Amino acid sequence: MASLATLLPLMALTGAAFAAPRPGNQHGQVVKPIKKISLGPRPYWLVDHLEDGPLKTKLASCADKEMKRSEWSISHRGGGTLQFPEHTFDSILAGTRMGAGIQECDVAFTKDLQLVCRHSQCDLHTTTNVVNVPSLNAKCTVPFQPAADGKPATAKCCTSDFTMAELRQLCAKMDASDPQATAPAQYLEGTPSWRTDLYAKTTCSRLYTVSEYIKFVDDLGLKFTPELKTPEVPMPFVGPNGKNYTQAAYAQHLIDEFKAAGIHPSRVYPQSFLYDDVLYWIKNEPKFAKQAILLDESGDPPNGTLEQATAALAKYAKAGVKIVAPPLPYLVTMGKDGKSIVPSEYAKTAKKLGLKIITWSLERSAWLGDGSHGGYYYATIASTINQESDVFRLLHVLAQDVGVIGVFSDWSATVTYYANCYGLF
Repeated sequence: MASLATLLPLMALTGAAFAAPRPGNQHGQVVKPIKKISLGPRPYWLVDHLEDGPLKTKLASCADKEMKRSEWSISHRGGGTLQFPEHTFDSILAGTRMGAGIQECDVAFTKDLQLVCRHSQCDLHTTTNVVNVPSLNAKCTVPFQPAADGKPATAKCCTSDFTMAELRQLCAKMDASDPQATAPAQYLEGTPSWRTDLYAKTTCSRLYTVSEYIKFVDDLGLKFTPELKTPEVPMPFVGPNGKNYTQAAYAQHLIDEFKAAGIHPSRVYPQSFLYDDVLYWIKNEPKFAKQAILLDESGDPPNGTLEQATAALAKYAKAGVKIVAPPLPYLVTMGKDGKSIVPSEYAKTAKKLGLKIITWSLERSAWLGDGSHGGYYYATIASTINQESDVFRLLHVLAQDVGVIGVFSDWSATVTYYANCYGLF
């Protein structure tokens, strides 16, 4: 058994709250499709707290139903993100066990031009323990700076600051930071109370490459939705040996990973917020572009309005875009009675143009019944959002009236329950 003297240097390097990273897939086990879907108590609790009416009656009638995997249930950052560190094998397994049929990987690039699953190119300081690893913190775009003189603690650490070998030294954690931190270990704290560190404090979930994500999700028998994250460094990026890595090369690199793994295009839904990325796939990778998703937040102020975003849909459809994915509030609005939820003009226009719709992200808000009315994701229907179970009221309109083909969620069980009850597979 190792002595305390032997262990202390490791604890200083990684932070006492994190164990050492493990090699291979997260647990080294043989991965195979999950046949038994288990939703846990949350969706049933939400149904129990719905107001009496036809929706509650229908959903309650499905309580004893044997649940199945559904492609209408799309994982967001793994699908277990409400309680597990995002973009980890643990989050993927959680989302898959809760019935997600499509697994997401947000894609960024490393200093040595490998593709890694991270929600943002520059979020390592809040999603990993990098600031508490001195040798790596020093390589960050902005190394950790403690709070002082009334100014908050700061750091900015990007995937492009490190090689993949260096990123493998890190442990993923819940996405949070403490702005009052005066030491790196304290900066790792700050997880919101509506989430949890239950599955993050004493285990180390490592970061993985896109190729490892493909292998893992393929072994689970699921479909893929990789999102090409918008770079936060100037492009072209200068890689090893002075190689210029252009935006087009980046977009092609992602598709090439799936080709190299022998994945059929029909199993892949590539995404991007950059219209030019989707146009590139339409022109250069038409088989993969058939299911390419244009993520749309162009109606968010100060960059635009919802009316402008709606008007742009005709341009997208004409260019060959097949699927648009706006956030939840773009698709719904208040009914004339001031209580009901109805499809928005954006939703009706997309449908009229023949565009398929996916939306994001359910279960990403804090509480719905604490007076916040769900914040950003419920902004257009805030006046009717007053309790946690209202999430099912929104889902019902998205499914039955808007006709979305899938919903991204931070906790896959909620969407899976609805999908099974209404036969959306």
